[in-house]
Amino acid sequence: MKPLVRRFFLFLIAALLPAGSLQAEDWQGTVIDATTGKPIAGATVTVDSQTVITDAQGQYRLSGATPPKARAPGYAREQIAAGQDAQHIKLTPLQPKALYLTVYGIGAPFLRDPALDVIARTGLNALVIDLKGDRGFIPYPSDLPLATKSGAQKLRTIPDLKALVADLKARGIYLIARIVVFKDDPLASVRPDWAVHNAAGGVWKDREGLAWIDPFRREAWDYTLGVAEEAAAAGFDEIQFDYVRFPDAVGLVFSQPSNETSRVETITGFLREAKRRLAPYNVFLAIDIFGYVCWNRDDTGIGQRLEDLATVVDYISPMLYPSSFQFGIPGYRNPVANPYEIVHLSLLEANKRTAGAPARYRPWLQAFTDYAFGGQAFGAEEIAKQARAARDAGSVGWMLWNPRNVYSPNDIKPEISQR
Repeated sequence: MKPLVRRFFLFLIAALLPAGSLQAEDWQGTVIDATTGKPIAGATVTVDSQTVITDAQGQYRLSGATPPKARAPGYAREQIAAGQDAQHIKLTPLQPKALYLTVYGIGAPFLRDPALDVIARTGLNALVIDLKGDRGFIPYPSDLPLATKSGAQKLRTIPDLKALVADLKARGIYLIARIVVFKDDPLASVRPDWAVHNAAGGVWKDREGLAWIDPFRREAWDYTLGVAEEAAAAGFDEIQFDYVRFPDAVGLVFSQPSNETSRVETITGFLREAKRRLAPYNVFLAIDIFGYVCWNRDDTGIGQRLEDLATVVDYISPMLYPSSFQFGIPGYRNPVANPYEIVHLSLLEANKRTAGAPARYRPWLQAFTDYAFGGQAFGAEEIAKQARAARDAGSVGWMLWNPRNVYSPNDIKPEISQR
């Protein structure tokens, strides 16, 4: 009996067996580029909750009951169906180029619909959606008890998460769930023992008056990881963690001594746990970082050390907004006047530092008016320069950040989808 026919009958038999009776099968093959036919080294293949990385020839081998799933940065993820050939898993090249919608933006037609129109008219192909926003709100009906208890469900702008995903997928949109991690005022309000404290013993608040969760409190991780699992189960392609860091402030009190070693171990530890928990879903794992993390050799005092992060995630997304580079970069002291150089040189520096690591870069680009160097507008010319810089540095796509979620085809031209 031919292997493909035999596999089909195995699945037919398995479907008739009682739940829990599926037998493990040996899966092996090669992950290849669907366009060139060349093997993809470093791809992640998942069977059940087990993962393996393909070798230099793109080959993998795993044992388990369900057909393999595969992903690799720069490609769309793939799931083999029952009876489908698993000996050659084909991945389609993909460069996500995204707009961003907040908890409010995804639920407001006057913001959401123009954004979707810009995506359709310009050839963009991705959308970043807040599923746990900067103020800790979770905008869809969550099954997590703490989401209700903390008040994180007070603002519901997504009545049916799976229905939303299905609609956006039907439009051919790659979906990224942005999940804010340790900046979580609602959670800190019901679990002040998990919060970052000030020297007087009270709950510390940042410049916005919001409390943070102490990253050392591993018992607090489960809540945010639960949000990530709900997003993955709903069909998001990528889980993007933001504020995966310690607060950038002094005089804070944590549950453990805070130094570079302990901070880096904690942040990478959170990401490793996320990777383990999300393994069965075959979703990409990403992290947002400060732009200066590309340049700083230490952990920037927040636990984000580039070389360590690059070993854990699929994508690193530095926030390369020229307005945020208040000290400039070597050779360029006016970042707003040099958006191409800020993006291009930062990515080159990051790539040089993490050469050989599995992670790839997809930067956040500035699509909002400057706030630090005179208030310059960032329109079509500035956005195009940043997109070209990202392409020239070899990034896997890019994302446009506008906190107001206001996007115009006058500023985002069709040609930038080719950059």
